[in-house]
Amino acid sequence: MAKLQVEMVTAEGRVLSQEADFVKAPGLDGELGVLPRHIPLMTPLRTGEVLVRNDGNEEYLFVAGGFLEVLPDKVVILADAAERAEDIDEQRAEEARRRAQQILEQKGEVESPEAAAALERAMFRLRVAELRKRRRQPPPPQPGG
Repeated sequence: MAKLQVEMVTAEGRVLSQEADFVKAPGLDGELGVLPRHIPLMTPLRTGEVLVRNDGNEEYLFVAGGFLEVLPDKVVILADAAERAEDIDEQRAEEARRRAQQILEQKGEVESPEAAAALERAMFRLRVAELRKRRRQPPPPQPGG
């Protein structure tokens, strides 16, 4: 089966480099799913989660903006910021979420777009960390078995 080479980089360096069967990323106009031999394209990314699936193994990553380039055998994500799920500091993300929420409650989204963006980033970081936890938990026992 054909594979994609997936590269994710930020200004700080490489976040991910691996083969994949499927990549899902948050495009500006919605979620974008990429399989091998996809038509070439380039699109801006919004803040959200990236899924990289290879041979049934799934890896979740947080991305905060950037660009996605798709070639028939390669996906390149040039991210403004990115983290693997296992590298997310949940306590720090929760504190950032609370701070941003307090600012928004005081000033509102119109007066503080930076706080709205910080809240969105914190929420997605927490979501990606939660997806990783759920993936690692054993399935619930089946009744009668």
